[in-house]
Amino acid sequence: MKKYNWGIIGTGWIAHDMADALNNVNGEIYAAANPHKEALDAFVKDKKVKHAFTDPDEMINDPNIDIIYIATPHTFHYEYIKKALNAGKHVFCEKAITVNAKQFDEVAQMAKDKHLLLIEGFTLYHMPIYKKMQDMIAAGKFGEIKMIQINFGSLKDYDPKNRFFNKDLAGGALLDIGGYATAFAMSFMNEYPESINTTVKFFETGVDEQSGIILKNSQGQMAVMSLSMRAKQPKRGLVSGTKGYFEINQYPRGTEADITYTQSAHEETYDKVTAGDSDKALEYEITDFQKYVEQGHDEGELEKSRRVAHILTSIRTAWGMTYPFANEK
Repeated sequence: MKKYNWGIIGTGWIAHDMADALNNVNGEIYAAANPHKEALDAFVKDKKVKHAFTDPDEMINDPNIDIIYIATPHTFHYEYIKKALNAGKHVFCEKAITVNAKQFDEVAQMAKDKHLLLIEGFTLYHMPIYKKMQDMIAAGKFGEIKMIQINFGSLKDYDPKNRFFNKDLAGGALLDIGGYATAFAMSFMNEYPESINTTVKFFETGVDEQSGIILKNSQGQMAVMSLSMRAKQPKRGLVSGTKGYFEINQYPRGTEADITYTQSAHEETYDKVTAGDSDKALEYEITDFQKYVEQGHDEGELEKSRRVAHILTSIRTAWGMTYPFANEK
């Protein structure tokens, strides 16, 4: 496989984790960019990055870079994706890839028109346990899939000025953690939901603090999602069928599935010996994306993100919640 040069925009905690993964997979990192020089210098030194840019636009236009990785707050994703695609770069962007479906459709079409690859940082698409469960579903082990339940709750410190609660920075539980829950649901529903029912509790800044969401498709399959930023919940995804059910704990980087067969009550577990390593989740993402670039297509991954983006926008529309910086009409 060809050696690919990556350029990283942003130096926050997820960029640190991705840099470690890039070093493990590729043995080096070509470049990083951050307008804040002190943070950039520390990042470049710590992660052994070859080139540093205080101007992200300058890095994007470096002809030696093949892939741009975007690890900034949500509000900057859309513009950086467009700039990177216009510069002829493939793009790997952290979730939420855009703040609404309108932005997503625009950048997805740009990537298609320019024959470039664009994917979103959903680790669960790359964890081996999901392929194992999909194979078991296809083999009829769980019968017809009927119900999916997903929890994700984080406990953010009370701080109205923090980006998680800042409407100007696309704060709220939905874009921060709701994408994972929705991606899990869509991984096991046979088709896009025809109805979305939801209720929300807003934080004092106007962003969503917690919510309940029910998705239902034309086959009667339902997914029930519970999200919160002020109450810790286990990251638990449960998929139930007519013959059995399975539960994946810590599902964004899940490595284990606890399985129960309904009629016999027999239980079994697929563990990380056979189903991947959570510590290598980002390495799986990198390896798969570089494979996509090599083969020239993403195996349907951007389409999965399209469904998630449209569902998240439909949920916010039902709440009457918009972001002040985005044209969401």
